[in-house]
Amino acid sequence: MPERIYLSPPHMGENERRYVDEVFASNYIAPLGAFVDRFEKAVCDFTGAGAAAALSSGTAAIHLALRLCGVGEGDRVLASTFTFIGSVAPILYQNAEPIFIDSDASWNADPKLVEEAIIKERPKAFVLTHLYGQSAKVDEITEICERYGVPLIEDAAESLGATLHDRPTGTFGRFGVYSFNGNKIITTGGGGMLVSNDEEAIVHARKLASQAREPVTWYEHKELGYNYRMSNVLAAIGVGQMEVLPERIAQKREIFERYRRELEEFGEIEWMPEIPGSRGNRWLTTLTLRRSDPKKIIGALQAQNIESRLLWKPMHLQPLFRGAKVYGGSVSEDLFARGLCLPSGTAMSPEEQKRVSRIVKKAL
Repeated sequence: MPERIYLSPPHMGENERRYVDEVFASNYIAPLGAFVDRFEKAVCDFTGAGAAAALSSGTAAIHLALRLCGVGEGDRVLASTFTFIGSVAPILYQNAEPIFIDSDASWNADPKLVEEAIIKERPKAFVLTHLYGQSAKVDEITEICERYGVPLIEDAAESLGATLHDRPTGTFGRFGVYSFNGNKIITTGGGGMLVSNDEEAIVHARKLASQAREPVTWYEHKELGYNYRMSNVLAAIGVGQMEVLPERIAQKREIFERYRRELEEFGEIEWMPEIPGSRGNRWLTTLTLRRSDPKKIIGALQAQNIESRLLWKPMHLQPLFRGAKVYGGSVSEDLFARGLCLPSGTAMSPEEQKRVSRIVKKAL
């Protein structure tokens, strides 16, 4: 059997191990430490965000953002339906009601449906996902949210390094969220970051993420907190990964272009678009098929020890959210039925990628 090709495995640079060795030498293994501060600063420097809190996951970051927006029991929260469960589950953590927004031709949330839902539902917040590393129409959506006074939380978990009109995703709304899960464009093995230009809110987020301990010499708690802070060890990996992020973005984009060239003969393939004025990080190369069943492609690749995946199953189709309200729905349902993610690891060689393309061609 040929060596396994994964969908999007970790890809370490030169300094991650050295930085982790520094952490071990200092014996500062526990949460917080110098590398947590350095990682937060590196993300702020790269994105232009005013402040950042390094956390245990992107899901934790979304949860804290909802808390800081005052979302509580019975509140309505809008969310992209075409996304991963981690974008939406925190709404349930707050005993709030998710209301889902369908996609438009960009695959991301439809601004017209966003405005319609805001007018009818009067939500407490909106969690907008930038899907597969591509910017949503966040400039339009930000204007809509500001007009109606709805806080915007950008789920940029997949889109670190993507921009719209040269502005990084995650920096348009009140809060932005990045993920460093093992399959993301850079990784700490598990982790996330909450960013905002509201420095006071980020200070409060750090407190909530540290069991909401009061700044006294004993353990004093006046509000509910969580164990959400990132460890110094993982932050050291993150500092090293941030150093190679521009290179990883260039590599991801070249992987996409190589697939596009190698498979352009098949007129039934439609690639996920970049909206005008945007530049995605192409975290995953994603496509839809006009006629063929994507599960057939997945089976052909799996038979050759190659990992691929269907597109996200919309949240409004998930049993967990049965009966939830959705604005639209048919676009994301169609994308799920026809869509496919191809292996996009930055350590994948051009020869390995050609092997993937040959199998896809044969299956088609």
